[in-house]
Amino acid sequence: MKKIQILDTTLRDGEQTPGVALGASEKLEIAQCLAKLKVDAIEAGFPVASAGDFKAVSAVAEKIKGCVISALARASEHDIDIARDALKKAEQARIHTFIATSDIHMQHKLKMTPEEVLQATKKAVCYARNFVEQIEFSAEDASRSDWDFLCRVYETAIAAGATIINVPDTVGYATPEEFGGMIKYLHENISNMDKAIISVHCHNDLGLAVANSLAAIRNGATQIECTINGLGERAGNTALEELVMALRTKQSAYQAECNIDSKQIYRASRLVSTLAGVVVQPNKAVVGDNAFAHESGIHQHGVLNNPLTYEIMSPESIGISRNSIVLGKHSGKHAFEEKLVSLGYELSSEEINKLFIRFKDLADKKKVIFDRDIEALVAEKASFKPEWFRLLYHQVNSSNKARATAVVSLESSSGELEAVSFGDGPIDAVFKAVEKATGLKITLKDFQLKAVTSGMDALGEATIWIEHEGKVFSGRGLSTDVIEASVRGYVSAINGMLSVCGMPDKEE
Repeated sequence: MKKIQILDTTLRDGEQTPGVALGASEKLEIAQCLAKLKVDAIEAGFPVASAGDFKAVSAVAEKIKGCVISALARASEHDIDIARDALKKAEQARIHTFIATSDIHMQHKLKMTPEEVLQATKKAVCYARNFVEQIEFSAEDASRSDWDFLCRVYETAIAAGATIINVPDTVGYATPEEFGGMIKYLHENISNMDKAIISVHCHNDLGLAVANSLAAIRNGATQIECTINGLGERAGNTALEELVMALRTKQSAYQAECNIDSKQIYRASRLVSTLAGVVVQPNKAVVGDNAFAHESGIHQHGVLNNPLTYEIMSPESIGISRNSIVLGKHSGKHAFEEKLVSLGYELSSEEINKLFIRFKDLADKKKVIFDRDIEALVAEKASFKPEWFRLLYHQVNSSNKARATAVVSLESSSGELEAVSFGDGPIDAVFKAVEKATGLKITLKDFQLKAVTSGMDALGEATIWIEHEGKVFSGRGLSTDVIEASVRGYVSAINGMLSVCGMPDKEE
């Protein structure tokens, strides 16, 4: 079996998803989850991009052990210096430097000749080699570059010290046949290919990122760059969960395997979805809510007799328990801890104590607590922001004959804040009351509300997106009361905004 390395770039390319802004603590939590998933490398960020990104990469480099920590840098000494500094405390460090190689990029973006690109490649890799042993070099927009020129660029990079050459389909332009053929050509025509490995980084603009990555594996690639849930620029990247389960399900076809602990996949998907504020579509392959749901009576009958009739992988293989033991208000702390362990969570005593209090509050409102409810509570814990404001209580009066009225009370560093407001419906009224109480100008971008499980007493999960100075921030709230879930999510989004931007100007 050929061993395939998995580099996860959720913290770098995944964060470039429109509307996603992860803080250092959130990136560290995702990195810890990725380490449990047993990825081979984590691309922790682009340190030169901002002070916050540098801080996040440094935190991941210091705290995460057992896998390579990579930082992205353009082909410039300044970028490489910043990446080196961010990676100082990494157990295993890798600098990933890149430059564009397609005619359109060289002419219109870089305004460089091919020879100048070759010289910049050599200079950047040689410089990075002074600081780390592992160097990855990417030819940006490789899939639209001249193949023979690519061979020259990669030969130059390997001769200068690159240990990994990355072939990106930067704009998601390639098809599997084209991309597989290019990887084969590079593998056979780069004169010093025996001194490095081929990596690929595919985008999903045509929905072919996973297919292109699999085609690359067939033709000599041994590292695949992915993100959880396929997050990333535009239509996103190769989805880690889809690639891994494709390799596992079709192992005989690809004669390849990876080190990923697939039972951690579902938990990683939920965590990233929560912290990034990007809801996983129900029909998403592998991790969507419908991935193991069977609506047709024929399908249901077959699955009940033998799951393999309509399931090519088991839910247990990605960390979903098929026969979950439910908990209730009489369940004790020990049973709650056992449930957390069975779901794959490793939490501190303090975190368990806080979650147990939330569990008991929920159990007083719901007769039965399902695994999805527990997962939602843990995910809510992961999305906690520094609390500039905390909801104390809310009260809403609403009817179809009169405007809704809402009263909200918030706790803040300056004491209790209370406001009353009217609105076009209960959600509008309560959001306006929060704005009035905080004195902030809030632009609501999007609002989604869904049930975590089925039933009249199901938990409501509200996800809120707000905008400030061109940046989008998300928040999430849980409650069996959908109005309470909504206002909790709104306050969480505001706290997230303030933790990054500080207190903005208030309304006059």
